[in-house]
Amino acid sequence: MRIIFMGTPDFSVPVLDALVAAGHEIAAVYCQPPRPAGRGKKDRPTPVHARAKVLGFDVRHPVSLKSPDEQAAFAALNADVAVVVAYGLLLPQPILDAPKHGCLNIHASLLPRWRGAAPLQRAIMAGDAQTGICIMQMEAGLDTGPVLLRRATDIGPLETTAQLHDRMSEMGAAMVVEALEELPNLAPEVQPEDGVTYAAKIDKSEARVDWARPAAEVDRQIRGLSPFPGAWTEIEGERVKLLSSRLAAGQGAPGEVLNDTLRVACGDGAVDLLRLQRAGKGAQDVKTFLRGWPVSTGTRLSSE
Repeated sequence: MRIIFMGTPDFSVPVLDALVAAGHEIAAVYCQPPRPAGRGKKDRPTPVHARAKVLGFDVRHPVSLKSPDEQAAFAALNADVAVVVAYGLLLPQPILDAPKHGCLNIHASLLPRWRGAAPLQRAIMAGDAQTGICIMQMEAGLDTGPVLLRRATDIGPLETTAQLHDRMSEMGAAMVVEALEELPNLAPEVQPEDGVTYAAKIDKSEARVDWARPAAEVDRQIRGLSPFPGAWTEIEGERVKLLSSRLAAGQGAPGEVLNDTLRVACGDGAVDLLRLQRAGKGAQDVKTFLRGWPVSTGTRLSSE
C-alpha cells in the first residue's frame, strides 16, 4: 500500500520500521516540528523525524493541519491509507477523508478504556491487570472510532511505563502490519458507551509521593510515572526521583525507612525502592545508590 505515516516519539519508530520491512510504500512522514532541547537549547528533530531522514523519506512537520493548503498537500499524496501513532496533532475531517481507506490509529489501550494522551501511565496507576493495543479507524472524536483489531496483554507486577512502552510499541507495529494485510476482511467493532475512561495528560503536580497513601497506590505511582516525569520524594532535604519499586511487608510511620535496603513505610504496608536518581546524576539501582549515600533505618522521607 501507499502509506502516509504520522507519528512523533520513540514509541512510533518501530511502527515506521515495520511498515518499511513489510514492503509498503511510504509517501511521506508527518511528525511534530523540531523543538529546542538539551543544554544548548538547539532545535532537535523528533525521533520519527530522525529515523525518517535516515530512511530517506520526505518529512513534513506542519504546526497545524487546519489550513486548506496543508490539507491540499496531504490529499495530493494520493495515499491508500494513513497510519497514525502518537502523532500529537488533531486531524481535521478533510485529512481523515483524504486517503482511500482513511486513517488508522494505533492506540495503546483496550478501548473504550483510557482514551486520550497517557493510556499506559494511567493503566498502571489505576492498577489495571491488563492493557493492550487497538487498531482503530479514526474519526473526529477523541479515540472514538471503530476498532478493527484488538489484542490484550498482562501488566507485570513490577512493570514500569518505560518497560510497558517498549513492549506495546513492538506489539502495535506487528498488529498494524497484520491489519493492513487483512484490511478488506476486518469487521469494524463500534466502541460501547459503557466503560469509557479518559487518560488525561500527566501533570507534574502528580509526581510527588504522599507516603500516607496505601503502599499499593504508591507503588503504582512510582512505576506509572517512570521514567517521566518520575515520582519523587525528599531524602534529607534532597529531591530524589523514584523509578522502580515493589510491594513489601512492613509497617511504620509514613515515609519511615524500615531497613538498610530502602524499604519505606506507607499509610498501609510498605514498598521497596529499587531504582533511584539524584538530581544531576544518572539513574542507579538501589545497591549502587546506597553505596554512594547510605540512608539510615529510621530516616523519614518527606511528603511535604
